[in-house]
Amino acid sequence: MNTKKLTFVDLFAGAGGLSLGLEQAGFEVIFANEINPVCAETYLYNRKLSRNNMYIGDINDLLNSIDNYKDILSDVTLVCGGPPCQGFSFANRQRIIDDPRNKLYKSYLNFLSFVKPQFFIMENVKGMAKKIDEILEDFYNKLGKNYDIAFEILNAKDFGVPQNRERLIVIGNKVGISSKEIFREMDNYKKAKQFTLGQAILDLPRLEPNKYKNNTDYEDDFCGYFEKEYTYKNTPFTTFINNHRKINKIYNHKSRYNNERDIKIFSLLPQGGNSLHPSIKDIMPYKSRNNIFKDKYYKLSQNDICKTITSHMKFDCNMYIHPTQARGLSPREAARIQTFPDDYIFKGSQNSWYMQIGNAVPVKLAEVIGKCILKTIKK
Repeated sequence: MNTKKLTFVDLFAGAGGLSLGLEQAGFEVIFANEINPVCAETYLYNRKLSRNNMYIGDINDLLNSIDNYKDILSDVTLVCGGPPCQGFSFANRQRIIDDPRNKLYKSYLNFLSFVKPQFFIMENVKGMAKKIDEILEDFYNKLGKNYDIAFEILNAKDFGVPQNRERLIVIGNKVGISSKEIFREMDNYKKAKQFTLGQAILDLPRLEPNKYKNNTDYEDDFCGYFEKEYTYKNTPFTTFINNHRKINKIYNHKSRYNNERDIKIFSLLPQGGNSLHPSIKDIMPYKSRNNIFKDKYYKLSQNDICKTITSHMKFDCNMYIHPTQARGLSPREAARIQTFPDDYIFKGSQNSWYMQIGNAVPVKLAEVIGKCILKTIKK
């Protein structure tokens, strides 16, 4: 097969976790789409992609003007993306393919039918697998029978990501190979030993909660900085996420404000303890609704992997309490758990950093997917 420049397009690109993993695998991004301007700013800041090659706006508006980009999109190796599909969430009992919230999934298919890439990757919530027969039928109806399509639920923890994160991955290709074989190739990248949360974050500078309410711009040696000179320890995990590169600054490592009650709860809870733990029963603010709010507070365990990082962290980090410090995780710590390298910089407000990180595809999971596709191309 011709192995000229291997290009890809990222739809619903977010802060760029999926793109970065594919870039680390050997692909080159030539076009991206993202509706959120702050996410787009982060995406562009961390790579050399021209602003003209990123459509910042609704994908349906992009589709309405797609002919303007036909030269850029004329010979694309791969299209990837994770269209938001809340209708397939396990929290939603009406998991039907025509749920209005799934229109972006249809838009993703419309883009594929226009570009007709050699490969495509769709990443989504695990619950989407409940309707996989309808989904595959929709793919074939839109794309024809030229594509061989397979899917699996992958857990990022199996590939070195220190986090329990299950996602549905759909891979298709029109180059005459079995997409199932791409997934089988991924078995060779599974790691027998997992990185723990402690190995991922405990080498970073200690932080105290921000003492000033409603002042996220405040910085000092106690609550951290957006950017500061820093000498990292050389650990197996930093080597893993930074790809043996030496980095001399720390970014986005800031704590947020917490009131005195929460700080006390953070201090009293043992690792692995949640809102029902007896150590905080006297000060737990939701006693009458403990069954509902049992995970309102949760202290992470340094010797285990992390629970799934989510965008809820933009509201508070009470479900992501640092294992050894009386505070929630910092954005940089969350980014490490998502296996972003230490020099990947998140733009916008501090709360938006959490949103961008929580919505991202773990970089090292994306890299494995990219490498396995690349191996099939080079055969």
